[in-house]
Amino acid sequence: MTLKTISLDDPALDVAGALDIQRSVDRILVRRLPSWTRAQTPEPAFDLMVAMGSGVRLRLMTDAAIIEVDAVVTGLQFGTEPRRPVVFDFCENGVLSAREETASGHTIVVDGSEIRFVPGSPLTLRFSATSDGPRVVEIWFPQSALTEIQAVRLSADADLTIAPSSKPLWAQYGSSITHGMEAEGPSDTWPAVVARQADLDLTNLGLAGQCHLDGFVARTLRDGPFDLIGLELGANIVASDSMRRRTFVSAVHSTLDTIRDRKPNTPIFIMSPIHSPLVDDRPGPLRRRSGGGYERMERPEAVDDGALTLASVREILQSISTQRKTAGDTNLHYLDGLTLFGAAEMAMMPDQLHPDADGHQLLGDRFARMMFGETGPLRTWRQAEQRP
Repeated sequence: MTLKTISLDDPALDVAGALDIQRSVDRILVRRLPSWTRAQTPEPAFDLMVAMGSGVRLRLMTDAAIIEVDAVVTGLQFGTEPRRPVVFDFCENGVLSAREETASGHTIVVDGSEIRFVPGSPLTLRFSATSDGPRVVEIWFPQSALTEIQAVRLSADADLTIAPSSKPLWAQYGSSITHGMEAEGPSDTWPAVVARQADLDLTNLGLAGQCHLDGFVARTLRDGPFDLIGLELGANIVASDSMRRRTFVSAVHSTLDTIRDRKPNTPIFIMSPIHSPLVDDRPGPLRRRSGGGYERMERPEAVDDGALTLASVREILQSISTQRKTAGDTNLHYLDGLTLFGAAEMAMMPDQLHPDADGHQLLGDRFARMMFGETGPLRTWRQAEQRP
């Protein structure tokens, strides 16, 4: 079949889920945080996570029978472990039609303190439509890789228009749990599951290892066009031992104050950590073991010095939420992470830290039911909220 090449700066090729989009006629490169945050990036690992495509998708309205995409991906590998799977999802009208995993592309290998770049080759994705007529197509970028789009081709006789979207915009900030590298595909991370069930337009700001209540993230949430904001807090702070109780309490309040400066009535929900036996009742830090998995560094006196555990983080977040809600912030909601994923679900957490693919589906299903279900605190908001 004859195909036609679409200029990558065509506005009908919408890029959703990214706040920094570099594009020209022959290149699309994304970053999930705005460009101005680059100057405040605390370490290279942070910028790597921001550049990964969790929740990012190329969105268009077309009747094309065939869609081809040329791309270069850069995946991540730890030591001698296999490279993290690099998967593209192809959705039509919100339904997964095809999934393609690739071994192509570059690889960043992190082996202890050594970091290597292993070059690879570009790839071409080819998707066939499952139905006739115009439909909203979303090509989800891999959540565990950097993606550069180099070309898009459609059937020669295809129409292309901007895909309409009246869905409320949801920004979800969090750790590797929210980033979702363990999900089977990019449209199966727990935030993507929730977005699909609640009919939301997702911006996933889950940053593996990098959710430390940075001020520039709070300002991004404050200034962005978001109708709903989620904060999954505490896991990275405990695992890296980056704060004590004294600084954590203040940082949470500061984040909420910053967002409320310009979004006084926007619904915000705070999600406390899910279960992890490594640091649930003992403080971090954690370190990655050679060959995979994690281990905790023993510090028996640390709790007396104000070190945090997941249990103490839950208590702090619930207390802050109650305090602020009592003071008048009726659009602030708290969700206990243990109600989403607790000790009974450990079979779905093989590394004792991250839910696996089944765990992401379970977490997303439970979250959607608890927050948007018949008795959920966001049900009435969702029924009333509809963007023009």
